[in-house]
Amino acid sequence: MRRIIRHLILLFLLPLPLSCMKWEYGLEENFDTSTSGDGLFICNEGNFQYGNGTLSYYDPKTKTVQNEVFYRANAMKLGDVVQSMVIRDGIGWVVVNNSHVVFAIDVNTFKEVGRITNLTSPRYIHFLSDEKAYITQIWDNRIFIVNPKRYEITGYITVPDMTMESGSTEQMVQYGKYLYVNCWSYQNRIIKIDTETDQVVAELKVGIQPTSLVMDCNYKLWTVTDGGYEGSPYGHEAPSLYCIDAETFTIEKQFKFDFGDWPSEVQLNGTKDKIYWLNDDVWEMDVTADRVPVRPFLPYNGTLYYGLTICPRTGDVYIADAIDYVQQGMVYRYSKDGELLDSFYAGIIPGAFCWK
Repeated sequence: MRRIIRHLILLFLLPLPLSCMKWEYGLEENFDTSTSGDGLFICNEGNFQYGNGTLSYYDPKTKTVQNEVFYRANAMKLGDVVQSMVIRDGIGWVVVNNSHVVFAIDVNTFKEVGRITNLTSPRYIHFLSDEKAYITQIWDNRIFIVNPKRYEITGYITVPDMTMESGSTEQMVQYGKYLYVNCWSYQNRIIKIDTETDQVVAELKVGIQPTSLVMDCNYKLWTVTDGGYEGSPYGHEAPSLYCIDAETFTIEKQFKFDFGDWPSEVQLNGTKDKIYWLNDDVWEMDVTADRVPVRPFLPYNGTLYYGLTICPRTGDVYIADAIDYVQQGMVYRYSKDGELLDSFYAGIIPGAFCWK
């Protein structure tokens, strides 16, 4: 359990907070990035149960970063474990896992415009329309159905053969009317949901704990498993990278890794014909390849790579370095040819990215 386990370990390494997180109100700053063009949001998870998750914003043209933009724009803490973010029609939806909330913000001013509350432990949000979205959860066997316009929970999808204690649904990819979801923590399957009936209609068994899910230019799904961990009651095996046909929902390729490997963060470039992932090093592969490359795109150099994204327009590769999970993390920006272009400090445990 990559991120959850590491956060739990930190609870024993860090001094305990004296009280629960409180909203803090103060002076609000005014931002306007409407004329800046491309921009990159960085979700900094923060330490589990410390309420120090933050949001950063990077301008690739000027190579400038603004940290803690949510707090500075709203005079309020973002919350506990900032998990992910997506943008729809100028609104950014920021999923804050252990604060049980999804914030809606203006992507140019960073001001809050609404929030969805009373969630269990949200992970990702996927929009089906302006008035319907799904929110996946951990420690819950349900996917929440919400109305984003009203910021309301409208229903649930119960995943078969999943308990609340071991419940885990993660990233979502849509193909036609069907939505595919990887089930990660203590799970070994991809589920298929009919978005018209809000029912799970099929599932596909893969390796233990699939951590990522994307769909390439040929409508192939890609997921990578971490294989669990030694001593896990749910098993431990070597990880694998899987290629799955979205139409037939069958495995077409499986690339096996060695025991001790910890692959994660599968991402696509803008044309969706190359996949990238982390496994100590940063790896790159054509989606039509029949074997994984021998040499990495970027070799390991003592950093703790934790997050990854590819600029959909330039192909630049951005890598988040959590360093030690306590201090501010770093983000490194490389060209598509592997040349270091920039580096900057973000927040504590930078993990997920979202392109404006």
